[in-house]
Amino acid sequence: MSVRRIVPNLATADPAKAKTFYGDVLGLELVMDQGWIMTFASSQKMMPQVSFMSEGGSGTPVPQISIEVDDVDAAYARVKAAGFEIVYGPADEPWGVRRFFARDPFGTIVNILTH
Repeated sequence: MSVRRIVPNLATADPAKAKTFYGDVLGLELVMDQGWIMTFASSQKMMPQVSFMSEGGSGTPVPQISIEVDDVDAAYARVKAAGFEIVYGPADEPWGVRRFFARDPFGTIVNILTH
């Protein structure tokens, strides 16, 4: 047996609100829309991971989702220009990532990073 994919499922009364943050700002493709569920995806090959945290590192709150991007500063500019709250950073962390935390339309803290 092998794990092929890990998908976070976030509860919300209005899945359509995800389109701006995850689609327009972060550039994920809407691959399924059933009204009650909207799924966004990337064509990039990814390795399934799941993390368990007592804190978010550097004294930050635990983010519910981490999204690795190729250019964290460009992502930061897009998130900020779209008016989403920046919770932390951007910061260069001692463990080798540059990251920032943003709050999505549902209040979820999203860790956006690059190695």
